[in-house]
Amino acid sequence: MRKLISILIILSCSLSAQEHRDLEFYHDKVQVMDITSDGFSLWFATNGNGIYQYFPSSGKWNQFSTQNGNISIDFFYSVAATPNFVWAGSTDGLLILDRKTGNWTKRKFALGGQLSNWIRSLAYDENENCVWIGRFKYLTKYDLSTKKYTDYDLTMRNNEKTNTIKSIRVEEDYVWFGTEAGVHRYDKSKNLEDKDSRRFYDVRNNSFNGEGEQVSVNSILKERNYIWFGLDEFITPERPDFNVGGIYRFDYQNEWFGLDASRGLPANGVYDLERTGNYIWASLYQFGSSTKETFGRGLVLINRVTNKIIPVRDDRIPRTIYSIYFDGINLWLGTEKGLIKVNFFNKLAQWSGLSANTNTEVKK
Repeated sequence: MRKLISILIILSCSLSAQEHRDLEFYHDKVQVMDITSDGFSLWFATNGNGIYQYFPSSGKWNQFSTQNGNISIDFFYSVAATPNFVWAGSTDGLLILDRKTGNWTKRKFALGGQLSNWIRSLAYDENENCVWIGRFKYLTKYDLSTKKYTDYDLTMRNNEKTNTIKSIRVEEDYVWFGTEAGVHRYDKSKNLEDKDSRRFYDVRNNSFNGEGEQVSVNSILKERNYIWFGLDEFITPERPDFNVGGIYRFDYQNEWFGLDASRGLPANGVYDLERTGNYIWASLYQFGSSTKETFGRGLVLINRVTNKIIPVRDDRIPRTIYSIYFDGINLWLGTEKGLIKVNFFNKLAQWSGLSANTNTEVKK
């Protein structure tokens, strides 16, 4: 009997430990703004604590911060990485780590003044061997082969907000540049300086279903035959339709599908989008038209086959989630209060089963 009780106790403890490992928490109170991988390690850009590097194989962490004396600034919003270099975007220019020497250098941009040195998005293009640099004003391409930086003005219809880059998504044939007033699709077979190499989508011609005065594209996600866009919400009592937010899916031709709060989303503002199999993950926020503040509204799953919206309800996860990244094994959540590693397969089964009967159709 005593032996049986001992076995049951051990089994119970083992199951409890496994459940605890479903969510692992790192760097409490650190704001994690962006996440990427170089193929071997993960990189995290933080707002105030520098850049973190994590090795999944060993569990080892490195931190680059002013406190550690190995980087000159601590406030970052974007990060991209390869086995040889790391690029980190700040409000004061681009920081570059040469991983052979271990030294960080800073690149500042003259075109556009100081405000244009706010680097809001970065993306490495393996096929072109270049880094796309999304600045508050202007887009820059850094060619690793020639070590040349080229600036581009993407302004459309004299609207400066079409040249304020917020998000970048690289595909095999195209690159998407999300701005505060629409999104550019660039055909990589052509010269970006030629206007016919780009197509611009805003609320005209029923793009984004023609909803709102304009669209600020905060996140872009590619999946099979579709491209997904997560929009900013920014409304005021005087302009209640300025940036209405929401999530939209586009078929590359003329078919637009959208989701918003009226169709089941907890909120209309979108911080980030990620895909795992048949699910789209979206971290959301609500914009207070009176307070001019954003309020985190947590995480949802969208079944991209059935269009069901499944709210993720877990009190351990902060409501404000700035970034989502799937490394092929675990899902990483960059939140306002630290970093969370999700044992993907276990938690997906639990979360998707919480609201299996939730049925929300995509608006057309």
